Amino acid sequence: MDLTEDTRAGLHYYEAGQGEPVVMLHGGGPGASAWSNFGRNLPVFAERFRTLLVDQPGFGGSDKSRVTSQYFTFSADALLKLLDEVGVERAHLVGNSLGGGTAVRFALRYPDRAGRLVLMAPGGLGLNVFAPDPTEGIKRLYQFAAPPGPSKEKLAAFLRTLVYDQSLVTDELVAERYRAASDPETLKAMASMGASFASEPEEGMLYREAHRLRQRVLLVWGREDRVNPLDGALVALKVIPRAQLHVFGRCGHWAQLEKFAEFNRLAMDFLGGD
Repeated sequence: MDLTEDTRAGLHYYEAGQGEPVVMLHGGGPGASAWSNFGRNLPVFAERFRTLLVDQPGFGGSDKSRVTSQYFTFSADALLKLLDEVGVERAHLVGNSLGGGTAVRFALRYPDRAGRLVLMAPGGLGLNVFAPDPTEGIKRLYQFAAPPGPSKEKLAAFLRTLVYDQSLVTDELVAERYRAASDPETLKAMASMGASFASEPEEGMLYREAHRLRQRVLLVWGREDRVNPLDGALVALKVIPRAQLHVFGRCGHWAQLEKFAEFNRLAMDFLGGD
């Protein structure tokens, strides 16, 4: 696999493969990045697609400037600039959690630039019908940076809410994510992101606009998701005109890793279909 790494328009990304463009957008937990969420998936997708793994604003190697609009909008606008820079007119989008929210906002804001959407427990689109808010995972996320400040123990507690298979949360994973998450510039960027959700909450309620999506949409959920629970899929499935839902049993918030081979087949067949 020929892998390239670059930064353009303030966004750091990895690219491999040829064919129809596919952009993968990671989730928003402490220390998250494109590579941490999708690094294992990249070689598989690159066999069929021109695949770009993008660090969203404030994450990984991307710019950590202040978020000046609601985060989904801010990230979608940054993605548009990147696609213009790399000569991609239209791309399929694969988004996990926070990345799913960015993908939806991008498709609503720039419908001609978005192809099919694969959304794994997407932020902003799921509306919890039965599960309490905030969920267990979101509570752990809030606690990470709360006084007296970040710690590896708090990060490990959050990461354990993301997966059904607890063996995936290794000491090495916690250490790697903590190095990224505890960086002062990253902490400042995360605070700015959080403030954007608080100051413009309605802009983040994507389920209220989901009926406007005209793209084909594959919703992917883990039955045991403790961050964005499965009941959050119901409204999206109801209102998105061209939606379908796939649920993995014995799976949490990281379907792309916990159900690696099955997820790859499912998503690639959907993106490459007629």
